[in-house]
Amino acid sequence: MGGFFGTISTRDCVNDLFYGTDYNSHLGTKRAGLVTFDKEKGFSRSIHSLERDYFRSKFEDELHEFAGSQGLGVISDTDPQPIIINSHLGRYAVVTVAKINNLRAIADELLAQRMHLSEQSANNLNQTELVALLINMGSTFVEGINLVYRKIKGSCSMLILTEDGIIAARDYLGRTPIVIGRKEVHQLSPIGTDDCVKAYAVSSETTSFPNLDYKPVRDLGPGEIVKLHAEGLEVLQPAFKRCQICSFLWVYYGFPASCYEGINTEYVREKNGRMLGEKDDVEADLVCGIPDSGVGMALGYSEGSGIPYKRAVLKYTPTWPRSFTPGSQIRRDLVAKMKLIPNAALLKDQRVVFCDDSIVRGTQLRDNVREFVQNGAKEVHVRISCPPLVYGCPFIGFTNSQSDLELITRRIIRDFEGDDKTNLDKYSQSDTPEYKRMVDEIARRLGLTSLKFARLEDLIESIGLPKTHVCTHCFDGSSNDQQGDGEYFG
Repeated sequence: MGGFFGTISTRDCVNDLFYGTDYNSHLGTKRAGLVTFDKEKGFSRSIHSLERDYFRSKFEDELHEFAGSQGLGVISDTDPQPIIINSHLGRYAVVTVAKINNLRAIADELLAQRMHLSEQSANNLNQTELVALLINMGSTFVEGINLVYRKIKGSCSMLILTEDGIIAARDYLGRTPIVIGRKEVHQLSPIGTDDCVKAYAVSSETTSFPNLDYKPVRDLGPGEIVKLHAEGLEVLQPAFKRCQICSFLWVYYGFPASCYEGINTEYVREKNGRMLGEKDDVEADLVCGIPDSGVGMALGYSEGSGIPYKRAVLKYTPTWPRSFTPGSQIRRDLVAKMKLIPNAALLKDQRVVFCDDSIVRGTQLRDNVREFVQNGAKEVHVRISCPPLVYGCPFIGFTNSQSDLELITRRIIRDFEGDDKTNLDKYSQSDTPEYKRMVDEIARRLGLTSLKFARLEDLIESIGLPKTHVCTHCFDGSSNDQQGDGEYFG
């Protein structure tokens, strides 16, 4: 997926920028970048690969090279960014959290207009660069950003660092979040007078704020565009009416302490687990969450079912702190084994309910189950905090899947039906024979004693937003991605 952080202050912002960006590290593992602007030094930028190291270790030794009271940071699972642009709009830097499905088609259209794009290795385009070119086609930043909204198929949220402030623009359907934070800190100056430091920040995660003394102000609305200054903000474009925020924020990739639309991630996970536990009739000796995102659900499930919670499997955090895994299947399998350590003393001869966030390919859970059994578990029951993933996501890159057939559900549907696209609506509804047959087959292939998924209705109730406000495409195939100009772009 990816995440970003931007800040503008009445004082130097480099430390806030560094640590604020670091708090988005769980959102991606490929690349990271920082950029600052200083009136004397201009723009300073650095981009590093994260595939073999962590954000902090890559950037800490070069922080002295950055200067200024405003800057952007990004954790990217796609292209190298930030991009620095010279244009009729002035000089600026841009970062994105985006998935653009028609990237090549837009690039061909721009090339036909004699515009040019650089290419990365393997003939890939830099989607953030393409976004910048579309922005440049507008007479203003707002006009250019709306052109991005109109042109792309997928989603795109962005931050733009100009010489006189930071522009934040949330995806036109709000699929990915942007939250605004503000701080005002009084401190003694070297001569003993009161020195008030004021700053604003924008981030993908509210987790970025508390330890840096920022207080959440509000979320940007879908399609909303604001400009931040050190002492205030201005709305350049009000929010659009329709919102389709990704439900998987609360299920999987959101950090437990973060809030989206004012709703806390851990609260949703615990409530969802409690609802599933209250309805379940399984007989078991203990409940255990598969770290990290399954823990909140397991705590709620334990409360709802009355089965005690125990840490029968633990994540080895000193060297495997992130939730995302490598692109290579072989390395994914190895990392999945390395970072989870079963506690045989708690597993031996026990009937265990394991709670996890989702099942994508099934490979990782199948191998985990084998480990649990080898360490003494007598029965392995699995409870999943979301419905089965039946549809690939065209809006956000939250998995490394390149094809819907990488989903275990679609492989099973193909085996049952002869192809993987037959009766998808029936396999997506939890009260159909097709759904029950599919779930039973998943349990059989993964070696589970039993398997249950959360119902979509319960997940939506746990989140607390109307179903029409939340994207659930990966579960039920629904889509509200119709870009009516009158409705969205006024």
